[in-house]
Amino acid sequence: MLHLATTSAQPLATPVPDTSLAERLWLSVVSLGLVGLSVAAVAPTLLRDTAFWLGLLLLSAGTLGWSWLKFGRGPAGVRHNYLWQRGSTSRGVVAWLTAVALTGFYIVLYWWPQYLENLIRPLDGLSQTLRRKPADQWFLYGTFYTLAVLLMGARAYLKYRHSPYHRVRTLSVVFFQLGFAWLLPGLLLALQKPEFYFSYFWPLKYDYLFPGTVEYLVRDGQALGVFMVFWGAAMALVATPVLTYFFGKRWYCSWVCGCGGLAETAGDAYRHLSDKRRGAWRYEVSIVYTVLGFVVVTTALLWLNTYLGGTLLGRLSDEFSRTYGFVIGSVFSGVVGVGFYPILGNRVWCRYGCPMAAYLGLLQKHFSRFRITTNGGQCVSCGNCSNVCEMGIDVKQYAQRGEPIIRAACVGCGMCATACPRGVLNLENGPRQGRYQASQLIQAESLRILS
Repeated sequence: MLHLATTSAQPLATPVPDTSLAERLWLSVVSLGLVGLSVAAVAPTLLRDTAFWLGLLLLSAGTLGWSWLKFGRGPAGVRHNYLWQRGSTSRGVVAWLTAVALTGFYIVLYWWPQYLENLIRPLDGLSQTLRRKPADQWFLYGTFYTLAVLLMGARAYLKYRHSPYHRVRTLSVVFFQLGFAWLLPGLLLALQKPEFYFSYFWPLKYDYLFPGTVEYLVRDGQALGVFMVFWGAAMALVATPVLTYFFGKRWYCSWVCGCGGLAETAGDAYRHLSDKRRGAWRYEVSIVYTVLGFVVVTTALLWLNTYLGGTLLGRLSDEFSRTYGFVIGSVFSGVVGVGFYPILGNRVWCRYGCPMAAYLGLLQKHFSRFRITTNGGQCVSCGNCSNVCEMGIDVKQYAQRGEPIIRAACVGCGMCATACPRGVLNLENGPRQGRYQASQLIQAESLRILS
């Protein structure tokens, strides 16, 4: 026991290096920006706007400056250095404080937005210019969300600039978040049309195929509204299966989706925290497909209720959608999905709660041409691939056996292939025949040896 205690007290063989003076200066600018936003949240009207915009400017400049210093000047690529020794990335005090702050913001945003008035009102001018209406809590949230993707997208671009795949992927999620999830819905409101997100589809945007939403879009949007309904239905029921057949779920989860965009940019530092244990996988399967089933059943019941003139569910039809919106749309995707980044990893929502990820996953596993091929003969079992997998897949186990990785959870981010020092892993869109060929050959060889 004494020996164990003595051993555990020994210092690290390679201690965590001290933060450089330049890095501290940039992080201080970030901190001043957060202080400015905090002051704006409680300041009187005369000081509010100045503190808000100054805080936002300092936060943006500090983040970009720190990103350039940290990732733009040195070699590009995946870096595992000291991730499990730093408090910010190893569920330490800094990580828990960050999680509490993010969770607290989401709780206030969803249920007590009146306490955010001082942060909402400075955006009135921008909202009037873009949407022709005053700012509200959702415009504040959308602006902060988009800014996070832009700033941390610059960080991701600098960090993985050596990889054409990651450069294009990062630019793609930034483009769809800025253009399709922030600018375009605002312009639709300015034109007095229904707010509509062309980059979100059923079942993720679950109400887009609800009877009430369809009626609202057709009534208020007229010809454009009819196109919105067609777009939503066609993307969910036709384009999604076709695109997933050719490219796997990565075409959406890693290239288009705003949830995935935030995870791949702002959440990149936490990807190694995803639970790789088999028990976590069991929870994942049981929860995410339950959520998908709930959306499918709710949508079907609402349409049946509408067809029967409301005699099937009556007022319960509204309760179905409200229940889902509160439990899944607010608590899970917002409070837990983003607030728990520093504790559970950056794809908590995508892994355990997103119905679109479940839908895409079923298509990917059973019908898609996409897979990650491996060359077990070159694997050195370093574990880099498993460490960077944000979806909790123990990639190393597949690589050691030379088996292709065909998992419903895989979002095709490609980070495992990027982190591999031997080029063992490759993302491919090959013919469906032979997807399991490597594993089948191994099983056949094992049976031959045993017999």
